[in-house]
Amino acid sequence: MSTATDQPMSTKSTKSKQAPQAIRASDALSPQQKLDMLGRMMLIRRFEERCAQSYTQTKIGGFCHIYIGQEATAVGSIYALNQDDPIVTAYRDHGHALARGMDPNACMAEMYGKITGCAKGKGGSMHMFDKPNAMFGGHAIVGGQCPLGAGLGFAIQYNREDKVALCYLGDGALNQGAFHESMNIAAIWNLPVIYVLENNGYSMGTAIHRGTAGSDNMKAKADAYGMRYDECNGMDVMDTYDCFSRQVELTRGSTSKAQGFDQDKGGPCFINVVTDRYMGHSMSDPQKYRDKKVYDQMKKDGSIDPILRLVEDLIDTKQATQEQIDDLDNQAKQQAMEAVKFADESPDTPLEELFTDVYVNPFDPQHKKGEPNPDFA
Repeated sequence: MSTATDQPMSTKSTKSKQAPQAIRASDALSPQQKLDMLGRMMLIRRFEERCAQSYTQTKIGGFCHIYIGQEATAVGSIYALNQDDPIVTAYRDHGHALARGMDPNACMAEMYGKITGCAKGKGGSMHMFDKPNAMFGGHAIVGGQCPLGAGLGFAIQYNREDKVALCYLGDGALNQGAFHESMNIAAIWNLPVIYVLENNGYSMGTAIHRGTAGSDNMKAKADAYGMRYDECNGMDVMDTYDCFSRQVELTRGSTSKAQGFDQDKGGPCFINVVTDRYMGHSMSDPQKYRDKKVYDQMKKDGSIDPILRLVEDLIDTKQATQEQIDDLDNQAKQQAMEAVKFADESPDTPLEELFTDVYVNPFDPQHKKGEPNPDFA
């Protein structure tokens, strides 16, 4: 088991393996767009704080994985997409849902298991779905979303659409067979999918260097399948946005290009986003494997925390005032509180919903098609 001496990911080198570019995509962002990105990160932070509070009040059941600390990863990457570009992710999915545009009320109601939730309360914390915003779910099985990411890429290619799919995964998924199978077929078919490693340094309670071979050379995993590689500082929303902007542009349009391993022709990509989660793996994690005080202090460090980093940059460059910053935070707090109120007051999911949205085969092997089946009378 890892110990408290393991170094936080955000303190490690995040220098990109790609050649530096003189012009960054973020240079073209207006102050208002940067404030919009900040507002999204603040909403995620305040929403997750309320989720943690509600969980301790036993209003949220099951597993609950908090996204605090990783806000810049979801916001920076999704901001580089078009609204109809599909995404799929793992179980730490509330941040992606909000960054994608899900109504906080529907998100919190789903956390509570209420009928007004995005999945009628049937999915809960780990299964946020939002079809109108092209979010194809959070998935609880480690690495289980990786084949779905390849599937989304194949659908884009098959339908000759001008889209890019993003498939998010944690570092624990690197050791799953589904991850490697998906990378392999994505490379062979030159699928327009980007695999996004949210590398927070721990798969549950085990530091990545203790559980994943070659953890200090993630590029080798992309090289093994002949696909592009990039990495960025997931605690810096602008660096994340710059990285995804250039890679999304390369991958987009792969449907019209020949299949194969020519990296100059677009195709799949693997991005290592070096980030940190401030809280444990889940709300039930006592965090005995690391020094919790270190991560509590990171939230107050403007050189590390993704929200404070952007705040300081906006103020230092006179692109925003403290009053604007405070207004955004107050709005985020208000939205989170309203989401809790909405979830509290929403009705429970009725028992009859157990029988809806379920696929069944009305003809078991003992009955031929056309014959009555007493089990379904």
